[in-house]
Amino acid sequence: MRAPTTFRIGGDLEVGRLGFGAMRLPTEPADERAASVALLRRAVELGVTLVDTAHLYGWGANEELLAEALHPYPADLLVTTKVGVRQPAPGEWTYDARPASLRAQVDEALRRLRVERVELLQLHRIDPDTPLADQLGALGDLRSEGKVGRIGLSEVTVAELDEARSVVDIASVQNRYNLLDREHEPVLKACEAAGIAFLPWRPVAPGAADEHSVIRSVASALDATPTQIALAWLLARSPVLLPIPGTASVEHLEENVAAAGLTLTDEHLRRLDGLTTEASPPR
Repeated sequence: MRAPTTFRIGGDLEVGRLGFGAMRLPTEPADERAASVALLRRAVELGVTLVDTAHLYGWGANEELLAEALHPYPADLLVTTKVGVRQPAPGEWTYDARPASLRAQVDEALRRLRVERVELLQLHRIDPDTPLADQLGALGDLRSEGKVGRIGLSEVTVAELDEARSVVDIASVQNRYNLLDREHEPVLKACEAAGIAFLPWRPVAPGAADEHSVIRSVASALDATPTQIALAWLLARSPVLLPIPGTASVEHLEENVAAAGLTLTDEHLRRLDGLTTEASPPR
């Protein structure tokens, strides 16, 4: 089955469904930074129109890298970022979605990304010490002021998603989800019912896809790699799924992007859908 190739986030912002997660890109030393810049530009050349970053990724350094590589941004490119955490000490992070903190982080993101508005801003984590209505109310105010276009969430339950939607419109959810890890299937179904984009982080279980005999078998039948099968399965699983695989390798980037061109048959899907995370993958 050939899956839809695009999705409209928030009902109006159309992007290609296979995006890119920038978290893994090194920003230093200079030679590695140059390679990261080249990889981002190659992603756009290959047709990627959704790039995901966050304040947490290098505490702004990743956002600055994206701007260096891609600004001025192509008209069809969506760069989305996340706020709501802070660094209390080197190597550590903690929740901080107090309204004043969110405002400051959004202003920093605008400066680093060199934009006047973040078209999709995601709350990286719900802050357990701040009322959710205050967190989302602050983001809603920023949207009213024109600094934010659409609001998303990350790592939420169905109940938290429902509560959030009672405060503001939610355009996206970013939870961990892949072929061998479907813990957040209920959240995916809730997003599907509401037409909310679901951006699965860790869209390929590290190493596991290569080890599973069923995935290897389907890959062999399609002359593809296990990673490509894992990504193609996500695209076929639900039209609201927008995988954002990340890599620092141009070769792997090209491999990932090519997964969007695979067509899984009903038999392939039946076998892949039947995989579970409880059993150890056959060797």
